[in-house]
Amino acid sequence: MSATAPCAGPSPIRRPLAAAALLATLACLVFGLLLAGAGPASAHAALTGSDPADGAVVDTAPQQVTLSFSEAIAVGDDSIRVLDPSGKRADTEAGPEELSEGSTVRYGVSLHSGLPDGTYTVAWQAISADSHPISGAFTFSIGAPSETTVALPSEGAGGGPVGFLYDIARYTAYGGFAVLVGGSAFVLVCWRGGAASLPMQRLVVRGWLALTGATLVMLLLRYPYTGSGKFADAFDLAGLQSVLDTKPGAALVSRLLLLGAAALFTAVLFGTYARREDERERKDLAFGLAVGGGVVATGIAATWSMSEHASTGIQTNIAMPVDILHLLAVAAWLGGLASLLVALYRTPDIGSAAVRRFSAVAFGSVAVLAATGVYQSWRQVGSWTALTGTRYGQLLILKVALIALLLGVAWFSRRWTGRLTDPAAAAEARGDAAGSDAAGEEAEEADDVPDDVAPERAAQLARQRAALTATKKKRIRDADPERSGLRRSVLAEAAVAVVLLVVTTMLTSTEPGRTQEEAAGSSAASAPAAGGPVNLSMPFDTGGRNGKGTVRIGIEPGRTGSNDLHVWIDGSDGEPMDVPELKLALTLESKDIGPLPVVPDRLAEGHWSASGVQIPMAGDWTIDVTVRTSDIDQVTIDKNTKIG
Repeated sequence: MSATAPCAGPSPIRRPLAAAALLATLACLVFGLLLAGAGPASAHAALTGSDPADGAVVDTAPQQVTLSFSEAIAVGDDSIRVLDPSGKRADTEAGPEELSEGSTVRYGVSLHSGLPDGTYTVAWQAISADSHPISGAFTFSIGAPSETTVALPSEGAGGGPVGFLYDIARYTAYGGFAVLVGGSAFVLVCWRGGAASLPMQRLVVRGWLALTGATLVMLLLRYPYTGSGKFADAFDLAGLQSVLDTKPGAALVSRLLLLGAAALFTAVLFGTYARREDERERKDLAFGLAVGGGVVATGIAATWSMSEHASTGIQTNIAMPVDILHLLAVAAWLGGLASLLVALYRTPDIGSAAVRRFSAVAFGSVAVLAATGVYQSWRQVGSWTALTGTRYGQLLILKVALIALLLGVAWFSRRWTGRLTDPAAAAEARGDAAGSDAAGEEAEEADDVPDDVAPERAAQLARQRAALTATKKKRIRDADPERSGLRRSVLAEAAVAVVLLVVTTMLTSTEPGRTQEEAAGSSAASAPAAGGPVNLSMPFDTGGRNGKGTVRIGIEPGRTGSNDLHVWIDGSDGEPMDVPELKLALTLESKDIGPLPVVPDRLAEGHWSASGVQIPMAGDWTIDVTVRTSDIDQVTIDKNTKIG
């Protein structure tokens, strides 16, 4: 509901709103300072080397091809493929062999003997240590470079029907976690009478079922998701064993074990605790449930933190606890909001005091979200250009906008809360009187019924009484017009919260902005004639001092096979400009080839060159250029061009 502090009526609303505005202003200020001073970092595994190297020309065919990565990866049977110039498999298809030594992560595949001369393409797909798919390709030549025709599947790791179902399970898991944790916290902190409410019991139990079912599905699909993409492999015991040896697999198993403890917690909360009548015993049991439930909830949240973005990259010892706090705050806010919505629509028992207590919980949750969100944004985005120029940054902006919208709707909910009263005694009395009159009439009718049909008539009367009771409860719920207004407002909050939860889940599966930084507003270049030299011009701005300039690229002869690449950088004054770091990469998205890295050598001031750049096939290639002008100022720009 509202992210404002509780109050006795509508008049003190300005105070918590001012506090929320101050909190948001400070968060934006800190966010800006952090982004202004952020340096580059990678949260995904990256290819750090290969043998043969990219673009290398070897005299004789190697026995195997090896790839080295910056961190641990999960591989499948087809994670590394070597294709000859005609597009046929040149490796033995026996699957990658792990050749890691110490901190070096390396995998290799064996090649067939007697391979002919020509240019070979190595395409690889794997799962990074933070559980996300990564892929790329490069070329090498045996004897001499040649033209090559490579037809690679457009579907990468983590795609297809298996990937779609896996993503659905991920969304369901986050939703179930929010309902389970937030619903339980709502009962213990805001409305302890809800422990005896059947609608509240159903909500929390369904959250547990959703999280448990989604976790089981993810565990079974993890092997085909990271490998073949076939549903049948979900029941491959060897594949399941390989999943259990990975960090994501261990996290899923740990989550299942913790969900067993959560089931016991739920049984005690809605069983023993709900039946306790002695107030002192209820307080003692509530304290024990709060401690035990908090430990279990923290453990479940940690299963995400230990296997996704927070577990890799910079400052993992800080990032993981911060991520856990962020998840718990999201669950307390959004799960509590769902519980409040159910309570307002399904039971007449919840009073204004419980609603105001949740208002305080929501305010505390938003404060935690603001603090942890600022740190997470700095860690995963890193710069203003990445905030607006990458998919991760754009999703983050959307998330912030949704939170602002949610706070705006919550403000209206807070106004209704200020005027909220408990169900009117007169309305309740009217409901009781109506029920008593109807019951008296039914009793008189029952006396007139012959003994041989009395059981059937009694059953009918019991059903009628149940219907009357339900009608009376609904009348009590609707008796307070302020309560009806609050229900509509909270329903609007819940609708926005669902979208917010979806966007948050999308963020966890999106590559961080630090590793995919692009220039905002870059546009496609016109394609040169097929087979002709390529000349491109791309302005850039790293945001720092002397950070503006123009990159000019020339590729000759601009066709498949070996090419010479030249790069010139001119400053804003048109004079040659040197930069500390310059990197290029070529990607053919239509065939899932790339990025093919190119690291040119400096020839003179503002002039770099690379010879023997292999372009394996013709098509519309994307050329990414990363320019770093200082220790902290860097930008990646790109243009499309037709080659071959």
